[in-house]
Amino acid sequence: MASLSFEPATYDDLDPERRPTLRQALVPVLGIVLSLGIGSGYLKLAPHAPLLWSIVLTAAVGTYWLGYTWDDVYDGIAQSLLTGLQSILLLFVIYALIATWIAAGTIPGLMRYGLSLLTPTVFLPVTALLAGVVAFAIGSSWTTAGTLGVAFVGIGSGLGIPVPMTAGAILSGAYAGDKQSPLSDTTNLAAAVTDTDLYDHIRGMRNGTVLAFGLAVALYAALGLRAGGAIPAGRVADIQTALAATYDLTPLVFVPLVVTFGLAVAGYPALPTLVAGVFAGVATTVLVQGAAFTTAWTVFLNGTSPETGLDVVDALLASGGLAGSAWTISVVVLALSLGGALERTGVLAVLAHEVAEAVTNRRSLVASTGVSAIVVNVFSAQQYMSIVVPGMTLRNLYDEYDLDSADLSRAIESAGTPTGALIPWHAGSVYMAGVLGVAPWAGAFGLAGFAPYYFFAFLSPLVLFASTLLDRGFVTGANVDGPSADATPADD
Repeated sequence: MASLSFEPATYDDLDPERRPTLRQALVPVLGIVLSLGIGSGYLKLAPHAPLLWSIVLTAAVGTYWLGYTWDDVYDGIAQSLLTGLQSILLLFVIYALIATWIAAGTIPGLMRYGLSLLTPTVFLPVTALLAGVVAFAIGSSWTTAGTLGVAFVGIGSGLGIPVPMTAGAILSGAYAGDKQSPLSDTTNLAAAVTDTDLYDHIRGMRNGTVLAFGLAVALYAALGLRAGGAIPAGRVADIQTALAATYDLTPLVFVPLVVTFGLAVAGYPALPTLVAGVFAGVATTVLVQGAAFTTAWTVFLNGTSPETGLDVVDALLASGGLAGSAWTISVVVLALSLGGALERTGVLAVLAHEVAEAVTNRRSLVASTGVSAIVVNVFSAQQYMSIVVPGMTLRNLYDEYDLDSADLSRAIESAGTPTGALIPWHAGSVYMAGVLGVAPWAGAFGLAGFAPYYFFAFLSPLVLFASTLLDRGFVTGANVDGPSADATPADD
């Protein structure tokens, strides 16, 4: 289960003499928007430099305007990095795992057999459903995307499905399954920070998740009818032949998959489970593929560059290994640093407080909670903060409005967890783009990115907002139809 080594400051925790006003808090926020808009959007820079500009601006506002010391700001950055340390370590391991599984034949094996079993028409909805089942079973959207997802990208490419569509289906299934899994760190965290029983939290999310994911699967089925044209004659056979000629694709190549998912289902933490998958991949590379021991560990570090005779397959199976994670991890470190600076200077707490001040009834409280989770996601660049900051800031209001804590936990996770991958500098987005090989927003209007096809990210918060507006967005009996949804705070 995810845990925080510190509790982010709420509005009331801040020193009144150094607590930013809304006007002051908006200065770094607008600076971030301009930095990322001009740097990444107009100048087409990688996000590293705009994020660094944003960190410098936030630190300057904190030290020269709000009265914080550099040590205060640095401590906030360090605490944020500590909070995101598991994500950073997972990135290292996942990149290495992908390389070792390619060398072992695990991912090529999944591609070969998947091409035999799936057709272009059913590929997208089946991908979403399988990703959902796996993520639910192991409790990790990241692990699902970094293992099964990589293989599905290869299968989809062989079937003529554009990679952004495949990535969108993978993410919809991965995040929907993750949200409903009692093994998920974000699910456990949302329950813990709101003082909600874990299974009450899961039950509270169930109807909305099923509806949003069901709509997403239906959209993938419709998209598959349009995307699934005729496969060029011999294309699938050529890919399968190239894979079989390069790798020894016996059933033993799936041992790393069995080891990794078996440990995950048994409840072992994600990091040691993935490390075990790396060792299983190396062992399979040596024992099944006949590689030298040193060669297998070189792949672990430097990745793969296979020569199958088909350029499309070579491109799909090329990976960077542990060393190849540097670009992604550097973005995550910068984004986490920015989130820590914003938290320590009180900017996030003030923004959440202003949202809380706008609440006038139960409907607006639940809707504002979802909006808060998305806003914190944008500026903190990590989904843990998107759960913890609004969870801590708004939980007293839920008591005042006589709402169950499950209403709060459902709102922050329904809006916060799935939407992170849409934000280009967010840790989840950077990771997903790295392992799946496609950015969230790319090209004109983002049509070459996965975001327009990641339906669940849009449907999950929309279902939350719509059900709340229709007075169906509450968990407990105090939330009956009619005027209760417009009620003011409960009397003492």
